[in-house]
Amino acid sequence: MPLPKEKTYTIEDIYNLPAGQRAELIDGRLYDMAPPSRVHQKLVSAFTVALTNFIRSQGGSCDVYPAPFAVFLNADEETYVEPDVSVICDRNKLSDRGCEGAPDFIIEVVSPSSRKMDYNTKNALYSDAGVREYWIVDPAKKRTTVYRYEEDAAPVIFPFGQAIQAGIYSDLSIIVADLLE
Repeated sequence: MPLPKEKTYTIEDIYNLPAGQRAELIDGRLYDMAPPSRVHQKLVSAFTVALTNFIRSQGGSCDVYPAPFAVFLNADEETYVEPDVSVICDRNKLSDRGCEGAPDFIIEVVSPSSRKMDYNTKNALYSDAGVREYWIVDPAKKRTTVYRYEEDAAPVIFPFGQAIQAGIYSDLSIIVADLLE
């Protein structure tokens, strides 16, 4: 006897969620999103401001979007994510509904409920989709894990007090501990 097939969800299901409920959709599976903590939101806000100010000061053309901001990584209807911070340099990827394709740079701030998702599921998803750089900022462990997929190298882990040089911006350095002050 065959096993019952799990329901495959689509982006339409995301748009039909009850008001106030947030979820992400990965390979047809829905993942509920818990409300973020104060520290989480402080970091997302500080990263957004720091990146936006840097890009403007350099006359750059990239755009920075904090969550909730829809990112459609694939051309299918079964994957939809809301990274905590997305940097998109190709404005042709931007539409009224969000980002159509991979952002250049993504930052996820780990919450207790998102730990496995951020370190495993999203890491593989972002790498496969063509994201250039991915930072996993972990307040509980006070460290940031940096993946630079274009370099095809092992991730590098930085304590919050150590400067991190961004891969997509060679002259941008961020100390996460400073963002929490």
